[in-house]
Amino acid sequence: MKIRDLLDPRSIQLNGSATGKEDVLKQMVSLMMNSGKIEDRDIYERGVFAREEESTTGVGEGIAIPHCKSATVKAPGLAAMVLPKGVEYDALDGQPVDLIFLIAAPNSEDNVHLDVLAKLSMLLMDESFSANLKAAKSVDEFLEIIDAAEAKKDAEDGVTVAEAPASAAKAVKILAVTGCPTGIAHTYMAAEAIEKKAKELGYEVKVETRGSGGAKNVLTDAEIAAADGIIVAADTKVPMERFNGKKLIATQVSDGISKPGELIEKVLSDNAPVYHATGSSSEGSSGCAGNESVGHIIYKHLMNGVSHMLPFVVGGGILIALAFLLDDYSINPANFGTNTPVAAWFKSIGGTAFGFMLPILAGYIAMSIADRPGLVVGFVGGAIANAGYTFADPFGKETVSAGFLGALLAGFVAGYLVLALKKVCEYLPKALDGIKPVLIYPLCGTLLIGLVMCAIDPAMAAINTGITNLLANMGDSSAILLGIVVGGMMSVDMGGPINKAAYVFGTGMLAGQTDRGFMIMAAVMVGGMVPPFAIALATTFFRNKFTAAERKNGPVNYIMGLCFISEGAIPFAAADPLRVIPSCIVGSAVAGGLSMAFGCTLRAPHGGVFVFPTIGNVAGYIAAFLIGSAVAAVMLGLLKKKVTE
Repeated sequence: MKIRDLLDPRSIQLNGSATGKEDVLKQMVSLMMNSGKIEDRDIYERGVFAREEESTTGVGEGIAIPHCKSATVKAPGLAAMVLPKGVEYDALDGQPVDLIFLIAAPNSEDNVHLDVLAKLSMLLMDESFSANLKAAKSVDEFLEIIDAAEAKKDAEDGVTVAEAPASAAKAVKILAVTGCPTGIAHTYMAAEAIEKKAKELGYEVKVETRGSGGAKNVLTDAEIAAADGIIVAADTKVPMERFNGKKLIATQVSDGISKPGELIEKVLSDNAPVYHATGSSSEGSSGCAGNESVGHIIYKHLMNGVSHMLPFVVGGGILIALAFLLDDYSINPANFGTNTPVAAWFKSIGGTAFGFMLPILAGYIAMSIADRPGLVVGFVGGAIANAGYTFADPFGKETVSAGFLGALLAGFVAGYLVLALKKVCEYLPKALDGIKPVLIYPLCGTLLIGLVMCAIDPAMAAINTGITNLLANMGDSSAILLGIVVGGMMSVDMGGPINKAAYVFGTGMLAGQTDRGFMIMAAVMVGGMVPPFAIALATTFFRNKFTAAERKNGPVNYIMGLCFISEGAIPFAAADPLRVIPSCIVGSAVAGGLSMAFGCTLRAPHGGVFVFPTIGNVAGYIAAFLIGSAVAAVMLGLLKKKVTE
């Protein structure tokens, strides 16, 4: 579908004027009504304003793209307005808006408004395109400019042979797959980096993203067959059997962000490894290529468990925290959290969600290793670790839970036990293939994991108890030192293995439901909030130390820092690692140490400002966050050299 198909000439205003944002949005709705695609103006207008309340659609550079998806929209449409004098719009860059596109989309599954929004956004990134639209003298000229730009864009996306180097005998085709455990920032940043570098080199490229919304831009069999090389930059499971016989590089998602040129060069080289699938179901979805390091494989299995566990921890943790907020401590201090009916209800529901944490962790680690047959075995192993069953006490009445570490071990043991079972079952008659996944694997796997976990639970419980006692008995100086360490770790690689190690440690401590564990989680989160916020501060107060592009993108990190999205600092760290990373580490370490010193606690493992009501000593936490961010920003401002443009 073309942009021209959605843009009715009656919905274009070239010489508009408005008194403010509300006025211009109402005018845009009126223009959209001219196209006859809206059944109920009031419903649609409320939808447009509701979307605007979520976050501004003023994207900067004088452009705004408000949009609304509603049942009152009969057919997808666009409206456009040029405002020669501009209008204050609360845009991201704080500048007035003089070009607006309004999108209307029906409540259908094709998400056409997202497709049009993406295409419009890419076209409007070209300053000459938006300048030409603003200078158009007539509606026909306005539409002709759009047609020409869209045709050029489609040609570039569809046929890139003309852009290929003159020495190339044919267009080089590169495919890639990106994915990270949370499926938010790293997934799409890696995809963008690979696409940009490949096009710079004159290669055809397509990237499949496996984010939180599922697989997008999925590679077809024909595209895979025609590809000259495939890059899998992912820390999650990726279906791999389809790449059998192709040159393939498998690596971490962070390498896709920081080393796209190196990956492209390696996968197109003559000595690039060729991927050979084994034909098993596990191979088909493991994402493990022969050239992956053992450490990365283990890390990927662990992150698969953690990413599935987190929603249970977040949901359950916040509900439990609400129970304490709503309870009356004076009624019975020993039962704090369940003294009132409302608090007891929240704690019960939250505790139920929290109770799934360890089985989910173990189950999805095992599934990552051994595919679906590993799931049930891992679940059982995690549940046994959580309950603390032993041979001496099979009902777990007097034993101590093996906790987070026990479930972690159970996941890996379960996964490799099922892999061993699969190897043994290869010698069985083929007539039994149908009962392997429904009888042999779950029965034998559950029995074996029960035997193993009952044997090792006492040792894991002792370790878990020892760690809990150590943390509980820490003096103030030791606790502050621990806060400094875990806070600093959150900035070492900003979403990479070291960051995730600190984060997993923090979430693991939540399982013990102790004050010291809650303090560790608070130090971890504040450490992760510092890097992007510090970058935003530095680009605001040390403007001459950053390029124009960095100054433009810097303020977005205020929001990312407040939302605990450390990845916002990655582009700045990649551009100047020797100054940015040490500054962020120091700032995060200061914040983590201060959080511990102030006795701040956190019962939810994610959320940033959105979970501030669940923080103990929120004033101290905010102080730690702001001080750590200021330290990092000042250090960065002092270390960086002035930029001459």
